[in-house]
Amino acid sequence: MNAIDGVVLAAAYVLGAVPFGLLIGKARGIDIRRHGSGNIGATNVLRVLGKPLGILTFILDALKGFVPAFFFVGLAGTFGLPALEPVVLSVLCGAAAILGHNFPVFLGFRGGKGIATSAGVLIGIAPAAALTGVVAWVVVFFTLRYVSLASIIAAGAVAASGWWWYRDGTPVLPVVLTVLGGLAIVRHQENIKRLLAGTESRFKRKS
Repeated sequence: MNAIDGVVLAAAYVLGAVPFGLLIGKARGIDIRRHGSGNIGATNVLRVLGKPLGILTFILDALKGFVPAFFFVGLAGTFGLPALEPVVLSVLCGAAAILGHNFPVFLGFRGGKGIATSAGVLIGIAPAAALTGVVAWVVVFFTLRYVSLASIIAAGAVAASGWWWYRDGTPVLPVVLTVLGGLAIVRHQENIKRLLAGTESRFKRKS
């Protein structure tokens, strides 16, 4: 790794650390951390502020994962020659963005769960695995109506499918997908406890 790699990785982390959910809530006069689950992510914004702002938060959080993973390797090349292989640098930029979202320096390293940001990273570096995760999420959510359970299953599906979709290339991508999937599941440990206790909130169908 050289200075150019370090700069783009730092930039990816800083972009990932931008708390869009909190900023959107502040624009409406609400500290999203003091409402609902207290999470700064799209699901809590949706519950507290409604579907349009929840969707906007999801898109922005996904973009802050997609942009570093997809574009930052090319950006690094305009300033010089990165030491890392392009696929490795893309993966690390995506991971840095996710870490920024989960542990943002701007909020005392207390952030979200990284699902939307991880989805953006996956679209940038592993679209087949991303599609697998989306299908798993949709099936679980519309069957059981638990966002958390759908996210956990999707994270597992991404990790597992990575070993199939990218089995013929470098093992870096499957390994990273497994780590990211595991991190997303760990970040849902409180949801897992509530699911096991039967106290997790469901999204109710509107009559």
